[in-house]
Amino acid sequence: MPPRQRPVGTITRGTTNPNRLRRCDRWIAGPQGWRLRHSPTPPVVVDLGYGASPVTAVELHDRLRPVRADVQVVGIEIDPERVAAGRALEREGLTFRLGGFEVPLDDGARPTVVRAFNVLRQYAEHEVPQAWQRVQERLAPDGLLVDGTCDEIGRRAAWVAVEAAGPVSLTVSLRLRGLERPSDVAERLPKALIHRNVPGEPVHAFLADLDRAWARSAAQASWGARQRFLAAAAEVARSWPLLDGPSRWRVGELTVAWSAVAPASPAAPLPAATP
Repeated sequence: MPPRQRPVGTITRGTTNPNRLRRCDRWIAGPQGWRLRHSPTPPVVVDLGYGASPVTAVELHDRLRPVRADVQVVGIEIDPERVAAGRALEREGLTFRLGGFEVPLDDGARPTVVRAFNVLRQYAEHEVPQAWQRVQERLAPDGLLVDGTCDEIGRRAAWVAVEAAGPVSLTVSLRLRGLERPSDVAERLPKALIHRNVPGEPVHAFLADLDRAWARSAAQASWGARQRFLAAAAEVARSWPLLDGPSRWRVGELTVAWSAVAPASPAAPLPAATP
């Protein structure tokens, strides 16, 4: 990063917990693992805005090494104190540095994956496209930005997958044990969608259909919540363009094409303050 250039972004609350991002990590290492394996050089994966504790970056490195042993995980934070805390845990393939949405990396390296979880939640909806664009410009070929939100202990999570050309999918991932209804994830939708869970918006219709399918699959609960979710997902797949199948549904995960759930209209910027 050039001298005196300020990191792009706003400091987050920094709330984090061990194992909080396991659902997204499992998805990156699983369905998205091909991006790491196809990289002609050691792939760089960024944990952007990891928070007050570097634990999520450490866990990400642990979970991706079986996919690609030479993976380079870089934790990036806008707060110098958080960076200092991370550097105490540096090891081969895991480093930490100061930065923001400009994604500063050595020698012009381009990241294969940028995971930004619970970062844009504090921003206004109309600020999301610009933040995405900054990261998109930095991605490697076949690179991916994962913009997501989850609850405090990772039981419910949702994320948008964004490639260089634009967003491609929305994934919801749920702890099935004790689940009342799938739309409980609504309060953890990414910023691009969280205000769109209202009648007339595609994401609202998608979650409503998922809830109805879950209710109609109640009889399957005799064999467990997993079988019930599998049945509900199979029903939803008949009317929505799901991009995954039973191997992902059985872990409480479901991915739908972005084109089917994208906001019906662009977000309106907030009015300027009156002097």
